[in-house]
Amino acid sequence: MLLLGIVLAALNLRPAITSLGALLEEVRDGLGMSGSVAGLLTSVPPLCFAVFGVTAPRLARRFGPGAVVCAGMVAITAGLLIRPFAGGTAGFLAGTALALMGIAVSNVLMPVIVKRFFPDRVGSMTGLYSMALAFGTSIAAAATVPVTSALGGDWQPGLAVWAVLGAAAVLPWLPFVRQRTGPTTPRTVSGASGASGASGDGAGEAGAALADGPARQAAEQPPLRITRSRTAWALAVFFGLQATAAYITMGWMAQIFRDAGVSAGTAGLLLAVIMMMGVPLAFVIPRVATRLPHQGPIVVVLGVCGLAGYAGLYFAPAGGAWVWALLLGVSNCAFPLALTMVGMRARTGAGVAQLSAFAQSTGYLISIPGPLLVGVLYQHSGGWGLPIALMSALMVPQIVVGVLAGRDRTVEEEAAR
Repeated sequence: MLLLGIVLAALNLRPAITSLGALLEEVRDGLGMSGSVAGLLTSVPPLCFAVFGVTAPRLARRFGPGAVVCAGMVAITAGLLIRPFAGGTAGFLAGTALALMGIAVSNVLMPVIVKRFFPDRVGSMTGLYSMALAFGTSIAAAATVPVTSALGGDWQPGLAVWAVLGAAAVLPWLPFVRQRTGPTTPRTVSGASGASGASGDGAGEAGAALADGPARQAAEQPPLRITRSRTAWALAVFFGLQATAAYITMGWMAQIFRDAGVSAGTAGLLLAVIMMMGVPLAFVIPRVATRLPHQGPIVVVLGVCGLAGYAGLYFAPAGGAWVWALLLGVSNCAFPLALTMVGMRARTGAGVAQLSAFAQSTGYLISIPGPLLVGVLYQHSGGWGLPIALMSALMVPQIVVGVLAGRDRTVEEEAAR
């Protein structure tokens, strides 16, 4: 049940964003948005992730990670249903923020749940979760335009239909909602017994382990002074820069292809190709990363692919569109690599929870200006040359801090020193 819940939750962590990217032009026309306001809309995801993601560990200690993720899936479903029919830009932003709030807390808690329940399979479980996330991202990008056409051509039903996927993800987490606090007497749940409980002892035992694990570990150890760790800061900046590239891609890439003369349906497919590359690579990269003492070489390869994709997008956006989409898809796999490094750079579940919250919240704060700045540059320059140059320039520091974050050390060691 827990495995099914992780997969379904991951499927819902991006359709709210990529479905909007595929229909951004229609939404702008329908709501009367300028390019700058549309840039603000594409900056809402990292803003919500930064604001709400930092609360996830505290909520998990109080209510249990399972209950928080379940509430997150409910928020995603409600937000996706509300935003197309709220009326006006403010209502659309409010509905989007509600969905993104649910995504934010689930984003932070997924590595915690993986580390707690599958400590000896962090790479493979992170890969599975990342594959499901990439699959949900790409399906929303590819199917939104055809589904909208099938539903009569209005963008409102085309966006609201993704609430069905959110509702399906609520169900597997319901058994874990009851386990709000752990037992009074602490008990030890090893990685093997935790996995066995998830598959053999039923959802009650699994839910109890999920609920009391982070709280018990937090009680046993004082909180880390995470800001003393250079690795934590490097990982946070790496997370922020890859998130900047990802949300610019999800928010604007389809529009870049459309402005280059590509049809709306094909532009959606190209965005889907970028996201679909994460399906196989998101499973391979974490497994390879956990076998390497230093993840820097993977960071460099992904960065070089991104630079090549942006160069092609600048010089021949339509002529080599499919090649650029493939290269940018490889580059976007920095996200599962960052999640894997979160699990590898801390020794304990409590450490992973703190590092995950710090890296993601700080990283998403760093990524907020990117999509907004792209919209402003696009509106004032009248083209995509300056925005693409910005995307390329940001790839260089991403490679540098990624190499630093990939060094073989833990935040507990650095914080202690």
